[in-house]
Amino acid sequence: MEKNNKEYALKIIKILERNYGNVRCALNFSNPFELLTATILSAQCTDERVNKVTKDLFKRYKGVEDYAGADVFELENYIKSAGFFRNKAKNIIKSARLVVSKYNGNVPQTMEELLDLSGVARKTANVVLGVAFGKAEGIAVDTHVIRIANLLKLTKYCDPVKIEKDLVKIIPQKYWIKFSFLIQALGRRICKARNPAHTVCPLDKICPSLHK
Repeated sequence: MEKNNKEYALKIIKILERNYGNVRCALNFSNPFELLTATILSAQCTDERVNKVTKDLFKRYKGVEDYAGADVFELENYIKSAGFFRNKAKNIIKSARLVVSKYNGNVPQTMEELLDLSGVARKTANVVLGVAFGKAEGIAVDTHVIRIANLLKLTKYCDPVKIEKDLVKIIPQKYWIKFSFLIQALGRRICKARNPAHTVCPLDKICPSLHK
């Protein structure tokens, strides 16, 4: 059964690669801390909105030291439209201060160290590790992955940690970083939460949710 699941998962990846082969992280950034900041902001917020917010944010705060010394109320004003801005502002500042004090201003490159930062769960850590450092320690599970992995019967869970555990068992590690971006591309363009375009879905022939 596990072998069949692995073959099925690989088939999904190959089909999505043919359609979205050049897909990458949708967040704009120029250094690891900007990526960390953008990913923290992306919680309960679209990447498109985050990129609008960070366009001005990254002009105001040039480096991790600027965030570490930021006035929380000023930072809140810059990120207000990203939602949950008070908690996000506090987390960004706390994370920046820890990166400066403990890691000499460099974003850490291990899962354990990243999870020690404020506002960072496994999704954020996986994005930073994969995109900024090319390290595949897990699979980033966002709302697109949660929804579509269930539609594809790659998991039966809604909890991101449990979903990630299911996915890493059946997806080859060399695809761990790219898998989330492929699923996100499908979710944004075709398999939308509302009014999914089933008739033009590249997975229409193998999706179990379409062939019950």
